[in-house]
Amino acid sequence: MDEKVRVAAEKFAALVEAQLARNERIKSQKEFLDFEKLDKIIIGVCGGDGIGPVITNEAARVLKHLLADQVASGRIEFRQIDGLTIENRAAHHKAIPDDVLAQLKECHVILKGPTTTPRAGDPWPNVESANVAMRKELDLFANVRPVKVPEEGIDWVFFRENTEGAYAVGSYGFPVDEDVAFDFVVTTTEGTERIARLAYEYAKKNHKHRVSIITKANIVKTTDGKFLRLCQEIGKEYPDITTDDWYVDITTAKLIDPKRRRDFQVFVLPNLYGDIITDEAAEFQGGVGTAGSANLGKRYAMFEAIHGSAPRMVAEGRDKYADPCSMLRASVLLLSHIGFQQEADRLERALDICMYEEKKLAITGRDTGCTCQQFGDYVMETMARL
Repeated sequence: MDEKVRVAAEKFAALVEAQLARNERIKSQKEFLDFEKLDKIIIGVCGGDGIGPVITNEAARVLKHLLADQVASGRIEFRQIDGLTIENRAAHHKAIPDDVLAQLKECHVILKGPTTTPRAGDPWPNVESANVAMRKELDLFANVRPVKVPEEGIDWVFFRENTEGAYAVGSYGFPVDEDVAFDFVVTTTEGTERIARLAYEYAKKNHKHRVSIITKANIVKTTDGKFLRLCQEIGKEYPDITTDDWYVDITTAKLIDPKRRRDFQVFVLPNLYGDIITDEAAEFQGGVGTAGSANLGKRYAMFEAIHGSAPRMVAEGRDKYADPCSMLRASVLLLSHIGFQQEADRLERALDICMYEEKKLAITGRDTGCTCQQFGDYVMETMARL
């Protein structure tokens, strides 16, 4: 056997063994955490990089205002976790330093700001994405991203598989030589079935009548084909819900078709496609700065913006003008997840008024608009009127 092939085969074998072990771990996890049975719910507030601390702490301020009685009674505790900066991660040469991971695991839910992921040419070591690492370490298998634009007939919820696909093992690819390089995609039965069931359960509970499965199964036949087939099997358990499937390329086109896009409701899709399409979808709502997301697992959950850390804004001294709406939308999802639906509805309604209806304050990212804190005050003032 050629030496290059032998080395590549050994690396691939190690990757297969790791994924087989991971598959056994996720199969052993059965039930979701029941927040009603907890004496105290611990919310970790993790600012991250760039504009992250500004928008995350503003969202936390609004949450503390909404949950003031629960905080006073000891039912809810907020914990500040500051060690997820790129400087600290680089110093430890880890996506999440061990002490920070231990703090995260002491929480039940985490409100997390955007983090910087090093790329070629950056001054940082090539550490893994903190987001990807957190999703794997806490097994946050479902990335849930809602997009709503009532006047356009858009009311979408995306269930993006979070721990498999191209992202989970993409950083373990390798060059065989100077001419040939490989990356990998992984799909498991347990991983697919649990994201599909979550999507269908959401559709059932929220009176949605359509779930759309998004893949490229005609080309990526093994992994995408498995994802499509398993989702369709889960769909058969929900006869009152229509299941259809679309290829990812035509989906991106149909989302901008004014007539066709009104038919979509709930999407379930692999990691990479979900990342791309949800950014496109967020543009209808006003851009990625307006969109929040939930990362759900059976034990832990993390809530975040879908945009990056915007280091240029910080470098130009504009971070105080950062838009907190993404983190506030994520806070709506957090409140709902921990069982405070009334507070979630109130915050969501206030955001709709402030962002789309009254629009008394404009966020421009510069001194031509309001500051992050001023917008947070506007949201809290609006909630007081509801």
